[in-house]
Amino acid sequence: MTHSHPKVQCAGEGQSAEKRTCLKLKETRETVDVQRANFKAKYKKQRKLGEGGCGSVFAGYRKEDNLPVAIKHIPEKNITRKPVGPNGKMMPMEVAIMLKLAGRKKGSVGASAPVSLLDWYDLGQELILVLERPFPSEDLSTYIFENGGSLQEKEAMDILKQLVDAAIGLQDRKVFHRDIKSENILIEMSSSVQRVRLIDFGLSCIVKKNSVYRTFSGTQYHTPPEWCSCSTYRAGPTTVWQLGIVLYEMLHLDTLFETKSFLNDELEISSELTTDCKDFLQLCLETVPQQRPTLMKLKHHPWLQ
Repeated sequence: MTHSHPKVQCAGEGQSAEKRTCLKLKETRETVDVQRANFKAKYKKQRKLGEGGCGSVFAGYRKEDNLPVAIKHIPEKNITRKPVGPNGKMMPMEVAIMLKLAGRKKGSVGASAPVSLLDWYDLGQELILVLERPFPSEDLSTYIFENGGSLQEKEAMDILKQLVDAAIGLQDRKVFHRDIKSENILIEMSSSVQRVRLIDFGLSCIVKKNSVYRTFSGTQYHTPPEWCSCSTYRAGPTTVWQLGIVLYEMLHLDTLFETKSFLNDELEISSELTTDCKDFLQLCLETVPQQRPTLMKLKHHPWLQ
């Protein structure tokens, strides 16, 4: 008699392949159950912070020391995996990138612009990431709104300066964030000097030399002009374009940037900005990618000095 499903009597007389499949399924279930129990024992999940295209994020804390954390739940359908290490073990891309940025197996809290990955639990049907949650902090979009809908040029410059350095750090590690925007930037306010942190590496990828991308990942309203015209884009010029969008939204009262509106001359750069600031913003928002400066050139632009 043959069996119609692999979860047949493991202790019975079925074919050896069926037994191996059954044992493997049982082992996987037990591993998942243990990981889920470990997560619940170590962390307390609280209110939902937000929901995006890749998953949901909740506030929480680590039970042993009350450290604030962000808990990100990503369903299996949204997980991209890549082979890592000598054995080619498949690892979630977001985990691999955050480990790469940390430079060690576990990120140390607060050591870099990208928030640190503290723990991860690969549960088959979902991936749980436990991330550093700077406190107090709020995303840049909320910060702009709570400060009257725009920021003073000096404050915007301080934020952009840190963002450029953060983007250079990613570039040096060959990481392309792909979705730098106000909602993915935290303003940490735990000290007298505001600190910029980057979050949500769910769309990030590892950059290979001269890579050209032909599938867009990111915020549709923020597509670079070259994607609109040629359906291709590169990491460096796209990152500079996104920094320009962030700066535009900081300096223009209650304005959300949309690439198509900008290309149709429906959005203008304010004439009230200083000459250096206008030049910086115009360079970032050059419609021809080859004419945008590199991140290192932006770093040395007179406006940031």
